[in-house]
Amino acid sequence: MSKKVAVIVGAGPGVSLHVARKFGQNGFHVVLAARSETALEQFVSQLRNEGITADYTIVDAGSPASIESGFQTIKEQYGSPELLIYNAAIIEALQPSSLTNETLTRHLQVDVIGAVESVRQVLPDLLEKQSGTILITGGGLSLFPAASYSALSIGKAAVRNYALTLSEELKPKGIFVGTVTIAGSVKPNTYYDPAVIADAYWKLHVERKEHEILFRQPS
Repeated sequence: MSKKVAVIVGAGPGVSLHVARKFGQNGFHVVLAARSETALEQFVSQLRNEGITADYTIVDAGSPASIESGFQTIKEQYGSPELLIYNAAIIEALQPSSLTNETLTRHLQVDVIGAVESVRQVLPDLLEKQSGTILITGGGLSLFPAASYSALSIGKAAVRNYALTLSEELKPKGIFVGTVTIAGSVKPNTYYDPAVIADAYWKLHVERKEHEILFRQPS
């Protein structure tokens, strides 16, 4: 019996890698998607050495055409994904007064539109099966915006609302949508340990009750 396919868009060494490990350890075939082939090769090699079924494909989250092409490759080579995790964002310090149409559009293309386009690639098959999971990485800036990261604050607020409204729409159709809102800097052996955060993704997928988990260290 073939394993269920989980795709992680915006794969990196922090949350994404730990989420890949968590789902891979629980029987998923994990496919990592990002721009850097060198990094992806390293991640996949590490996961395979741990006994996890893992592969990768090159995807630029800021390009709808690249996302479409990447998912087409995934479907042809590994099968239709049953789980999508979107973890891409542009982390760049920008004051609101310095924003231009070009800079904000560039941010939203990755922070929000990439998520929408990734969902579009998996949704028809999920609707046909009336099952599946979509998880989107959120940020504390969606709830507590900062002037120094204005574009990211706007993007995270938008993608959070997208995730929550999508969950409302798709829940009656058997598809679970959730978001993990991380209100701090991800770092091992801290409150924001990526391995602990990965457990939250798994909890959302398995329990399918709450649609948002907020990681915010108590003051």
